Amino acid sequence: MRVLFNSRAKHDYLSDALTLLSGWTREGEQIRRTLEIDDTQHAALTERVKVVADALRLRPEISRRADSTQIRVGHGNGEPLTEGEVLLAARIEDAYRAVTES
Repeated sequence: MRVLFNSRAKHDYLSDALTLLSGWTREGEQIRRTLEIDDTQHAALTERVKVVADALRLRPEISRRADSTQIRVGHGNGEPLTEGEVLLAARIEDAYRAVTES
């Protein structure tokens, strides 16, 4: 059975899910994360994220600056954050752990 959420309940659900993702900050209708990783880890992370993002049909912004990688998820054009985008952020966290633990 499928549960329908009204927009307020959906917003609360996504906000609750975001609190479980440490290090992610919300900027309007986008979420972002900065990771302190080296170039090799950045390349490995980017490849892993690409696979998940393609499966979810999403396009995160991933950029490299000095010794950090910055990631933005969300449209930023007034469209609300979706469950898929929060799921992508969680999968990015999984990928981050995988590339930094190896």
